[in-house]
Amino acid sequence: MVRPARFGSGSLPPDCSATCRSDSDPGCVCRLVRERLKNDVEKMRNQFSGFRPGLVVLQVRRLGPETEPVQKQNRVSFFLQIGIEAKHIRLPSSAAQEEVLQSIMAVNQNPAVHGLIVQLPLDSAHKMDTDLITNAVSPDKDVDGSVLTRCINAGKLSRGDLSDCFIPCTPNGCMELIRQTGVSVAGKHAVVIGRSKIVGAPMRDLLLWRHATVTTCHSKTQDLPEQVGRADILVVGAGRAEMVRGEWLKVGAVVIDCGINHLPDETKASRKRVVGDVHYASANQRAGFLTPVPGGVGPMTVAMLMEVDINNDILFITMKNYQNKVHQ
Repeated sequence: MVRPARFGSGSLPPDCSATCRSDSDPGCVCRLVRERLKNDVEKMRNQFSGFRPGLVVLQVRRLGPETEPVQKQNRVSFFLQIGIEAKHIRLPSSAAQEEVLQSIMAVNQNPAVHGLIVQLPLDSAHKMDTDLITNAVSPDKDVDGSVLTRCINAGKLSRGDLSDCFIPCTPNGCMELIRQTGVSVAGKHAVVIGRSKIVGAPMRDLLLWRHATVTTCHSKTQDLPEQVGRADILVVGAGRAEMVRGEWLKVGAVVIDCGINHLPDETKASRKRVVGDVHYASANQRAGFLTPVPGGVGPMTVAMLMEVDINNDILFITMKNYQNKVHQ
């Protein structure tokens, strides 16, 4: 029986704030990414005096602690640790679509902000045109990818043009987690459960172009346990609580759980607990590497998002510097 790598004492972290308190662990993925990005920001600030990367997350939500994102506190902490000036704009659920659009326009026109994320879904009491709102984000600040940007990137990603497109943050974070296990993707049989446009489909493409043999499973797949049992690498983003059982897994498999679900739990103050798409207790007995929920894929998604934001900042400040020289 193969025991999975222990997060916090093994090679993969449960979350940046918790795991990285043991900074002596050289295999802490969050710490490694955080240090790399912090160095990138420091280089930018040294090269361009007074420059500080700025990011805004815009959210429409009901007020109350039960609606706070699972990784919200860790996210803000991560921003601060690597030197990014982050602001979280929260609009109430009573906000109308025009108010949301005005907030986006204000951020678009703010030169101190270099990246803007509109957090979905928009939890509003009013009807919202999600495509209209996300496409209102300036392309120069669109680190998360609007609908139009995603269509272009999806085409490039499916063709294997990995160096010429924005890679969605969650799949990119999953690939980083897989890389840090030391398991080579090339030649492995990978199974992806879920075919969403922001997780499942790009995850399939990334694994394929890293030379894995990839099987995509979805709601119509007939023999799911059999397919899962063939996987050397399993990535799950189906949105169904604890759907994948441990006995389905191939012994020693790398298992990446992207799910965030809530189950009733009277022992919790909120009367619910957060679980993934994989039944952790049983999978823990067979997987070689296993991400927990919460605290596995979430922090890596934030880290990859920061990497995109920093790369966008580098492009922005480089182009601005070039244009200033041209007009001198």
